[in-house]
Formats: sequence, C-alpha cells, structure tokens
Amino acid sequence: IPFQGNVVTFPVILDNYSSRLSLQQPLFTGGRLLGAAHQAEYGAGAARHDVSKEKSDLILSIKSAYWNLYRFQAFRRVADENVTVLAAHVADVDNLLKQGMLTNNDLLKVKVQLSNAVLMQSDAENRVRLAMITLNSLIGLPLATRVELASSLTATTKEFPEIDTLLHVALEGRPEVLGMEMRVRSAEAGVASARGGWLPQVFLTGNYYYSRPNQRIFPARDEFKDTWDVGVSLQFDLWNNLTTLHQTGAAKAQYEQTKDALATLKDGITLEVTQGALNVRQAQQRIRLAELGVEQAAESYRITSDKFKSGLSSNSDLLDAEIALMQSKLQMTDALVEYELAQARLEKAVGEVK
Repeated sequence: IPFQGNVVTFPVILDNYSSRLSLQQPLFTGGRLLGAAHQAEYGAGAARHDVSKEKSDLILSIKSAYWNLYRFQAFRRVADENVTVLAAHVADVDNLLKQGMLTNNDLLKVKVQLSNAVLMQSDAENRVRLAMITLNSLIGLPLATRVELASSLTATTKEFPEIDTLLHVALEGRPEVLGMEMRVRSAEAGVASARGGWLPQVFLTGNYYYSRPNQRIFPARDEFKDTWDVGVSLQFDLWNNLTTLHQTGAAKAQYEQTKDALATLKDGITLEVTQGALNVRQAQQRIRLAELGVEQAAESYRITSDKFKSGLSSNSDLLDAEIALMQSKLQMTDALVEYELAQARLEKAVGEVK
C-alpha cells in the first residue's frame, strides 16, 4: 500500500497477569475525619472516667461493708458483756432469794432477761458472719475467711469545709462530671463531622501497576512491566436525598441531649453533696448525744447496783438500769459507725474517695 509507513503489529497474548497497589491520602474532608477522631478521643476519655467512677463505687461499697462488720462485731461484744452481767445478776438474785429477800418472780424476771440476752448474742453472731461474708466477697477473699478488723473508733470527728467549697470541688473533680463533659465534647465533634457532608472532599491518589502485559506500555509485550501514576481527586455529592441534613440534625439533637444530661447530673451531685454534708453534721451531733447517754446510763447503773446490793433498790430497777446501759452502748457504737459511713459517702460525693 503506498505511503503506508511503519507497520505496528499487536501480538496476541493469551495469558494476562495484573496487580495494582493503590494509595489514597485525604487532603480535605470538610472536617469529617477530624470530627470522628475527636469523637473517638473524647469517648475514650469518658470511658476512663467511667472506670474511675466504678472504682469509687466499689471503694464506698467496701467501706460500707467494713464499717457494718465493725458495727456488728461491737454489738456482739456488748451482747457478750450483757450476758455476763445478767448471769452474775441471776446468781445474785438466787442468793437473795435463798435469804428470803426476793421472790421467785424476781428470779424468773432475771432469767427471762438473760434468755433474751443470749438470743440477742446469737443474733449478733449471725450478723457478724453475714457481714464478714459480704466484705470478703467485695475484696476478693474466700467467703469463709475470718477477718480481724484493726480499727478502733473514737469520738474524734473530722472537720469538712463549707458546703459551697465542697460543691466546687465535686463539680470540678467528680469522675461522672468529667466523663459527661467528655461526652458533650464528643457529641459536639459529631456535629462538626456531620456538617462536613456539605463540603467536597479532596484526595491525593497514587497507583502502582505491575502487569504482564502492561497495557500502559505500547506496544504490549508478553513480559512483566511496572508503571505508576499520581493524581488529585475531588468528590462531592450533588444529591444524597438530604442524608447530610438528617445526619446533622441527629447529631445536634444528641449534643443537646448530652448537655441536658450534664446539667441534670450536676443538679444531682449538688443534692448529694448537700445531703452528705448535713448527714455528717447530724452524725457528729449523734455522737455527742450518745456520749452523754453512755455516761448517764453508766452512772445510773452504778448507783442502782449499789442500792440493790444494799436492799434499797428493787430487782426491776436494776434490770432497767442494765438494759439502759446496754442500749446506750449500742447507740454509741451505732453513732460512731454512722458517722464513718456518712463521712465516706460525703467523700465519695465530693470525689475524694481514698
């Protein structure tokens, strides 16, 4: 053929092999990736504060179990002491009965009181066992382990700052508040991420080809050849059925809901701290009253016991004095333990659990 020039032939290659490695680096995503990263970061922070909250709850539970065990062990000691005193009283009444100074009815009254004391002693022992099992369960010891408490409570109380100061510390340091604040920030980042759907996305792209034959090389040859390309791509949704609008609205609603939850949480903490501070003050007053009660009951028992031995007081008067002394000791122990529990609850409410 005239003027044909060079003839290019295309060989027929039946076997084809092709591999491609593609890389894509976002250059601009309208805030989608940054918002998602902040969401994850704040979510992780909230989870860490949740762990701190669980630790605080566990510490308070352990303290409550510890002081309840202390309470019941103290009750048992008082019950043991009461049984010993009443047993001696039975012996005294029996001697006076033999001397004709008391009646058999007086002896029966004391024996009934002794039986009640033994029953209370058994009840105190059962409460000690149950409280010990509860404490062992919380601290991870075998349930049958016998725990010896080293604490010895006194009437000394701790002075706490004013309620306004406690509230400031609580609202700044409670793990629940810190965690919820993280969730608010996470929800805010979610709004920013959703709004990114209104903007285009720009990517830096790169491809590496290793093929046999490589269609990018002309003419094709039946051998492996590599090629590459780099470019910039732009993506933008012209219409997505208002998906971005709905996603942004949902993110805003979640943000507002989280802010409301934070405000509600702070109100609850304010109430908890205020109530805790008032309970501590009331517990301090109970200790002072219980001290006076023990002092008065002990003096009354001493006087009544001396009169009874001299025949100037009745058996019923002495029984009443013994019961009053026992009850005053129980009230004193209860007041001391309730103060420790109130203090632990206030420390937890403030966020200073140790």
